[in-house]
Amino acid sequence: MARRKPLPNRAERRRAERRRKRTLIAIVALIALPVVAGLIYMSLPKSQDVNTGPKFTKQGELQLLDGETGEQIRQIDIEIKQNDQERAEGMMWRRSMEEDQGMLFIMDRNEPQSFWMRNTYIPLDIMFIGEDKRIVNIRKNAQPQSLSPQPSKGNAKYVLEVVGGFADKHGVEAGDRIAFTRD
Repeated sequence: MARRKPLPNRAERRRAERRRKRTLIAIVALIALPVVAGLIYMSLPKSQDVNTGPKFTKQGELQLLDGETGEQIRQIDIEIKQNDQERAEGMMWRRSMEEDQGMLFIMDRNEPQSFWMRNTYIPLDIMFIGEDKRIVNIRKNAQPQSLSPQPSKGNAKYVLEVVGGFADKHGVEAGDRIAFTRD
């Protein structure tokens, strides 16, 4: 006949229960540690390399013309945005733009327009341009990462975004005109 092992007393049962709890805690910690480390790594700021984000794609050229004489003030390369999805993204996520580059938005209707600077990392001069291709008004150095509206002061069919300070540097003002060609 096999000998029966004596039942553990209360103290031994408590010790065994504590060992099981410690083992369970160790297993959970070993599983949770890599998960927590991964979450921390993903939340760390990424490199602030100025070349990150969407790249400029030249789709045409735009001339800024003096409103009175018609003489060219400046010519820039442009990227054109003309559907809802393209216009909604606009300059979002871009960390740089050259002074000889701009983004031209072609709107569906000639009406009051308003832009914001959500997820836009660089200050911009925003030029609102009527159907006659005359600049209605310029919102200079629009603040990056802002949800404040940047409205036109009248109807606009086109909106041109260039680096902040461009208008002052080149003497571009309301009343001047644009002409553009597509590649």
